Amino acid sequence: MEDITRGGQFLVKETKCENVFTPEDFSEEQIMMRDSVKEFVDKEIWPNKDRFEHKDYKFTEEMMRKAGEMGFLSVAVPEAYGGMGMGFVDTCLVCDYISGATGSFSTAFGAHTGIGTMPITLYGTEEQKQKYVPKLASGEWFGAYCLTEPGAGSDANSGKTKAVLSEDGTHYKITGQKMWISNAGFCSLFIVFARIEDDKNITGFIVENDPSNGITMNEEEHKLGIRASSTRQVFFADTKVPVENMLSERGNGFKIAMNALNVGRIKLAAACLDAQRRVTSNAINYANERIQFDVPISSFGAIRYKLAEMATSTYAGESATYRAAKDIETRIKLREAEGTSHQEAELKGVEEFAIECSILKVAVSEDVQNCADEGIQIYGGMGFSEDTPMESAWRDARIARIYEGTNEINRMLSVGMLIKKAFKGHVDLLGPATKVQEELMGIPSFDTPDYSELFSEEKEMIGKLKKAFLMVAGGAVQKYGPDLEGHQQLLTAAADMLIEIYMAESTILRTEKMAKKQGEDNVKEQIAMAKLYLYKAVDIITQKGKESIVSFAEGDEQRMMLMGLRRYTKYTNMPNIVGLRETITAKLVAENSYCF
Repeated sequence: MEDITRGGQFLVKETKCENVFTPEDFSEEQIMMRDSVKEFVDKEIWPNKDRFEHKDYKFTEEMMRKAGEMGFLSVAVPEAYGGMGMGFVDTCLVCDYISGATGSFSTAFGAHTGIGTMPITLYGTEEQKQKYVPKLASGEWFGAYCLTEPGAGSDANSGKTKAVLSEDGTHYKITGQKMWISNAGFCSLFIVFARIEDDKNITGFIVENDPSNGITMNEEEHKLGIRASSTRQVFFADTKVPVENMLSERGNGFKIAMNALNVGRIKLAAACLDAQRRVTSNAINYANERIQFDVPISSFGAIRYKLAEMATSTYAGESATYRAAKDIETRIKLREAEGTSHQEAELKGVEEFAIECSILKVAVSEDVQNCADEGIQIYGGMGFSEDTPMESAWRDARIARIYEGTNEINRMLSVGMLIKKAFKGHVDLLGPATKVQEELMGIPSFDTPDYSELFSEEKEMIGKLKKAFLMVAGGAVQKYGPDLEGHQQLLTAAADMLIEIYMAESTILRTEKMAKKQGEDNVKEQIAMAKLYLYKAVDIITQKGKESIVSFAEGDEQRMMLMGLRRYTKYTNMPNIVGLRETITAKLVAENSYCF
C-alpha cells in the first residue's frame, strides 16, 4: 500500500514538496468551478454588500436559492441524492471562493451545506437521505443545526433539551431551548440534539420546521457582524418527531456533533481565504490611489510592511488549507478503495486529520481578523466608515474565532488529540522525543552546513522547530501525565508552536514545488513570503517555547531545555526581513491586487 501520511504525522515525518497539493495543482475542472463561483459572487453578492449590512434577511435567502440553482449547494452531496458528488478539495474550493464577499452569505452557505445537510448524508438512513437530501442539495429546502443552548456552548454534551418517547412508541416529544441557530429564520428542517432519559450522551434528530408542532422562535439577533445571517433562538415544546427521524443511533449525537465540527473547521479556514484576498486587494487599491505628501501611500515603508504581512498570511493560509484538504481526500479515497461506504470513508477521513483541522481553524481565523484590522488602518479614517468595505470585513471576521469551537478549545484539542494519537500508536512521538533528549545531552555539531539549495536552511529550521515542540511536549507529558489537560496555559502555548510549524512547513513546501516547476526567478515573491512566514514562526515558537519551559521545568532541567530551545531556533544565515517585505510589496503594488 502507498505510504500515506496520517493525521499529525507531519510533526515526525519529513514531507516532500512533490507530495503536497497546492492551489497551483487545481485541475481544469476545478479552475472552471472556481471561476463560476467567483463570477456568481462578483455579480450577485459583492455589488449588494450594503443589503447584507442593512440586515436584508430575505436577500440572503434569495441568494441562497440562486446558489442552489447554480448547483453550488450540492457539490459535496453524492450523486445518488441529487448532488455533484465532487471530492473534498472541490468542496473546500467552492467554500473558499463563495465566502469572501460577506460573512452573512458565507455563514448561511456554510451552515446549510455543512452542519445543516452533512449530518444526514453521513449519518442518515437510506430513507432519510432519499427524503431530505435532494431538497437540501437543490436549495428547495434549507437546513439549520440546533446544538448550542444557554448552558451548553463549548461543553456541547451538557445540553438540557429532552426527548421523551411517546407511550405508543411512534414518536419522540422534544422540549428545550436552542440559541445562536444560523438559518433559523428561513430553514425547512433542523438537526436537533436532545437527551433521552438520563443518557450519558445526547441524540440527534431530524426535525421539520412546522410552527404548528410546538416550534417557536425569538426575533432575529442583532449582532456585531454577519448581520444578514438569520440567527434566532428556537424553542421546542412537546414537538413531535417520528422515531424514524432519529439520526444514527441513540446516544450517538455527541459523536455526530464532534465529527461535524471537524469538517466545519477546515471549511471555516477555507471560508476565510477569499475574504483575506479581497481585503488585501482593496487595501492595495486604496494605497495606490491615496496621495499624501504628493506620493501614493503605497510608497511608504510603514504601509508596505502591512501589505507584505497581509499577503503572506493569506498565502500561508491557502498553502496549509489545500494541503490538508487533499490529505483528507486521499484518505477518503483510500478507504473507499478498501470497500468502505462513502459515509464511513468521509467520516474517518476527516477524523484522521482532526488535528490539522483544528490548527487551520485557529490560524486562518486569526489571520483574517488581523488582515482586516490592517486593512482598516491602511484606509485610515475612511476604514472606519461604512462607505468602505473594511469595517464590515473586520466585523464579519470576528465570529470566525468563536464558532466551530472557540480558538481556545481548538488550541487545546490540537495538542490533546496529538498526545492521544501517540498513546494509540498512530503517531510515534515517544521515539523522536527520546532522540531529542539524547541530542540535548550530546555535543552540537560545529560543521559549516551547505545551504546552496533553495530552502535548505529553511527546511532544516523546520526540522529543528519540530524538535523544539517535541522537547516541550515530551517534557510536559513526563511532568504531568494525564493531568496535562488541566494546565491550559501550557497546552495553548504548545499549540501555538504546533500551529506555526504546520503553517510554515506548508508554505515552504508549496513554494518549493512551484520553484521546481516554474524556476526560482519566476516565484521570487513566493519565496520571499515563505521565508518571511518562517522567520515570524521562529519568533513565536521561541516565545511560546520559553513560556512553556519555565512553567514546568526547574533547575538544571530548565537550563538544559532553554539551551536546547536556543539551539533549535537559531539561524545560521538570518534573512533580510525588510528586503523580503520589499520584494513582496513591489509585486503587489505593481499588480494592484493580491496576485498570488
